[in-house]
Amino acid sequence: MKRYILRRLIHSVLTLIGITLFTFVLLRMVPGDPARLILPENASQAEVQQMRKLLGLDRPLYVQYFLYLRDLLRADFGTSFQYGVPAIEPVLERLPQTIRLSLSAAALTIAVAVPAGILAAVRRQTLFDLGAMLAAIFGQSVPNFWLGLMLILVFSVHMRWLPVSGATTWWHYVLPTVTLAAYLMALVARLTRSSMLEVLRQDYVRTARAKGLAQRVVLWRHALKNAAIPIVTVVGMQIGTLLGGAVVTETVFNWPGIGKLVIDAIWRRDYPIVQAVLLLSAFAFVAINLLVDLLYTYLDPRIRYQ
Repeated sequence: MKRYILRRLIHSVLTLIGITLFTFVLLRMVPGDPARLILPENASQAEVQQMRKLLGLDRPLYVQYFLYLRDLLRADFGTSFQYGVPAIEPVLERLPQTIRLSLSAAALTIAVAVPAGILAAVRRQTLFDLGAMLAAIFGQSVPNFWLGLMLILVFSVHMRWLPVSGATTWWHYVLPTVTLAAYLMALVARLTRSSMLEVLRQDYVRTARAKGLAQRVVLWRHALKNAAIPIVTVVGMQIGTLLGGAVVTETVFNWPGIGKLVIDAIWRRDYPIVQAVLLLSAFAFVAINLLVDLLYTYLDPRIRYQ
């Protein structure tokens, strides 16, 4: 196990280095000069060149990248071009809001999609099964930006039940959470149903029923635990995706998270902010995947890592 964890950590470090290189090069391929965006429109070419030198953009690209890596080793993500403060500060200021929204979406998914998938498998080919799978197909088919706009139109504009934007009360979480969780709930519900159907056909489930165990004990203690590996895999990967991919939802609801922050930073060519957000999102994704792999050994003792 220790050897496996060490190997995964090495792979994770190499992955993060590759992400830094990809992000660094890709951002600088985007048209637009940060120096010109910072300065007034009537700034002279000499002033632009001076600003580029101040920002360190006048050096060769490979020099900028190695200086960026050197600073990262010291936990320095650079200075924001627009705010003039360490880039990590506005990111950490916005990060809690994105974490709360992502965890709310994940909690809603587990609370709704997993039981729905189990019931659909137990009541296969019934009206509940048909309705749940149709809802899941709808959830996977509808773009979340369109769903968010429709929820705002119905529940905020017409009915006036819920606020349109902001994050001050729990009522502000309802619409963004549902919007962000819609696709994941649909995916997990379908996956739970298919996994449970496969497990319920196994001999040990029939044996547990033959021993006279209650249906809930058979489902929750025996069937679900063995069907949980693909569910845990998807939920774990999607939590990492939610942390870094809530951009559309945060934009629609004007949510004060890192998704909205990174969109604004891209428009302003604020490279340090974008790089900090993407690197932290990649780190969260890699860490969650490692935790999911380790959780496998608890769900299925037959799994051993070398």
